[in-house]
Formats: sequence, C-alpha cells, structure tokens
Amino acid sequence: MASGNASARDSLRTYPAAQQPDWPDRTALDAVTRKLETLPPLVFAGECDRLKDRLAAVALGEAFLLQGGDCAETFDGVRADTTRDKLSTLLQMAVVLSYASSVPVVKVGRLAGQYAKPRSKPTETRDGVVLPVYRGDAVNGFEFTEASRVPDPARLLTMYQASVTTLNLVRAFTSGGDANLRQIHDLTRDFVSGSPSGHRYESIADEIDRALRFMHATGGPGGADAEEFFVSHEGLLLDYEAALTRVDTFTGLPYATSGHMLWIGERTRDLSGAHVEYFSRINNPIAVKLGPKADADTVLQLIDRLDPKREPGRLTLVVRMGADKVQDALPPLVEKVTASGAKVAWVCDPMHGNTLEAPSGHKTRRFDDVLDEIRGFFDVHHSLGTHPGGIHVEFTGNDVTECVGGGHEVLFEDLASRYESVCDPRLNRSQSLDLAFLVSEFLGTRERRPARPLSATSGPLV
Repeated sequence: MASGNASARDSLRTYPAAQQPDWPDRTALDAVTRKLETLPPLVFAGECDRLKDRLAAVALGEAFLLQGGDCAETFDGVRADTTRDKLSTLLQMAVVLSYASSVPVVKVGRLAGQYAKPRSKPTETRDGVVLPVYRGDAVNGFEFTEASRVPDPARLLTMYQASVTTLNLVRAFTSGGDANLRQIHDLTRDFVSGSPSGHRYESIADEIDRALRFMHATGGPGGADAEEFFVSHEGLLLDYEAALTRVDTFTGLPYATSGHMLWIGERTRDLSGAHVEYFSRINNPIAVKLGPKADADTVLQLIDRLDPKREPGRLTLVVRMGADKVQDALPPLVEKVTASGAKVAWVCDPMHGNTLEAPSGHKTRRFDDVLDEIRGFFDVHHSLGTHPGGIHVEFTGNDVTECVGGGHEVLFEDLASRYESVCDPRLNRSQSLDLAFLVSEFLGTRERRPARPLSATSGPLV
C-alpha cells in the first residue's frame, strides 16, 4: 500500500474539526505526522474489505455484530494478560450469541487504537485548580498535573507502537489456540457454574455443549483454532488518521490503515465538519454514533455523504439513546432510513446513554439500564420488521467494580474497591457474560434457521 500524502492531510485542516487537542507546538506535530506517514500500515485493505463483507451480512439480516472493549485504552494496559482476557471475554460472548441467533457473529474489538476520547468540557477543575481535561493517552496524561495535561504529539507515535503490540498479541492468541471453540466454551461453563444467575443459563450452556460434541463427532469445525477477529476505534484524531491513510496498490483506493473499522462519534458528526469529510474519502467500513436528538433528515444526509453508493457493509449506525428514550427516538430513524433504500447495519450502544453519578461521586452505569436499552432496541426492530444488527459495549476482562448490578452484584458502595477506568465505566467479565446470556434470550425469539457460513476465506486476523 502506498503512503498517504501530506496535501490530503493539509486539506482536511480547512474544515472545522471538533474535539481536536490544542497542540502547543504545531512544528512538533507536523514532524510526528511526517514520521507516521513513513511507517507500515497497521491493517491492510484486504482485511478491511473482508470486514465490509461481514458487515454486509449484518445489514442484510444474515449476521450479528458484537463490538466491544475498553472505553479508553491506556499505554500501561498494553500487556499480554489484559489483551488475552478482553479477547477471551468477547469470544465467550460471541459463542453464546451465535448459538442463540443461529447466524454468524462478527467479532470486532475496541482495540489497538482506542486511545483518544472526546470530552464534554475542555478543562477539569479540582480544588480550585483548572487544567486541560484528559483526552486519552494519545494526547496527554491522566495524572492531574500541569506537565501531564499538556497535549504532546509524541504520544501519537507511542499510540502507533502500542497498537502494533496489541495487534501482535491478538494475532498470536487467535492463531495459537486461545480461540478454540471448545476451550472458549469451557471457560463459559466455569462462569455458569459459579454465577448466582447460573441456573438461568444452564440450558443454553448444555445446548452449546451438545452442538460442540456433535461437530467434533462429525469432523466439523468445533476444534478449529483460528478465529476471525477485527479491530476498531473512534477515528477522532484526524492528524493521526490522515497520516496513516494509505492508497491500496491494487485498487487505487484510500484506506485508513489504523484499524479495520473506524467510527464517528456523536460529538463529531457535523455534516460540514472535518470528520465527515475524512470518512467520506476512505474505503473502510465505517460507523456513526447517533444520540437521542438525532433527527431522520440529518441521518439521511449522513448516509448520502458517507454511503452514496448504498453499499451494504459500508455504513453502520450505532444508536446510543438511553434506556428511557430508545423506544421513542429510534423508530422514526429506522422507518425513514429503511424507506430510503439504504442498506445499513443497525447496532445498539447501550452504554453511553445510561451514565449516572453514584453517591460516592463515581461515574457509573446500572447493568439493568444497559439491558433495558438493548431490549428496547430489539423491540423497535421486531415491531418494524427490521434487523437488530448487533451490540457495541464497553467492557473489560478484569473483575473491576465500575458498573452496578449484574449476577455477581456490584453495589454503589463497592465502586471504590476496583474502579480502574480512566474515563467511562465498563462492564466486568461477569457482567459481560451475564449480558450475553440475557441478550441471547432476545435473539432466541426470532425464527431459528441454519447459520450460513461466512465464506471459505474465513480465517485469522491476517
């Protein structure tokens, strides 16, 4: 793949760009982006195209998307154990959801690039001291000191290297046996046996057991080690994304090579802004987050800009509306988009619309609210005869105490014991698996049909 060019990056700077850091040294930023332009791509065009094919199946009602991972990755969190635990948790969730839906589950991690976050305020105040807000490890430090909070463009190079390491770990785990279906399900079995809600899940776990034994007995793929897995992040920092844009040698089309799938956030989806302009130029599968105030006309204009060819798999609409708003705000969008003929994938982000402040001051989410938004999302699609295409969740494979509720119930007074997120609260491993089993009940209500294999080219990440 040929390197992206600086003129394209410079042209983006003529558009208003929301949520960009106030870099104090533009000369240093330019030096970093020039270096990034010379580095190898993190992902390749063929992998992005494969994901687009998978997401086309989601858009057409033939697959389900499971996307998830950390709210914000940290450089200190780039370790083999944390990456393995996140990957293992997502794969366990995928096995449960795939069995319940009888369709393939497309697995996409919030990994290897989720190092920057949009923020509601540009500054943070503590004890009368005002400093720039923490915008993710790609921009500045979490420590509340003046030196730490200065945006540093050298961190973009650190983000690149951290993403390289994470991708290498993902490739090693998925191709080295850690993605074996039998092994993944054995871990899920351990969870069921130890869960206070395990009795609700035993019948599903037993059915998966029988299916795996049948596949093994008939020589099916139950013992296959290689698991197809993709990575994604919010394409927030445009200097970084533009510097890692490459032109595919075979097709001549530009791709963002920082991840297989990128999304535009609720705060940066301005139709005249730089993010929509950049995303309109790349050939990756892309997504847009939509909050409760999104109107149908704006969504249709976004589709015109980002998916003018109406290509299934190109555009995913991720709704983040809140448990109390989704059943009112979502139907008009689905109805008008469906009537327009656009073939988009509809996905539910049940996290961002359900954040609250605990009595202790911790930012948290109730597990029941997360589940209720997903239930509402499914109800809307079932009532309209459209496909609820997937879920997008923030979780970790660790036993943190950041969201309240779940089978192994986390109480408000428990939050301080293991609150480790540097930004938004995440589901822990137990809550994530609880969610997968409960969502499987929604999926199980649809008419069961044999799963269609994705394709003969299915394989590991690379």
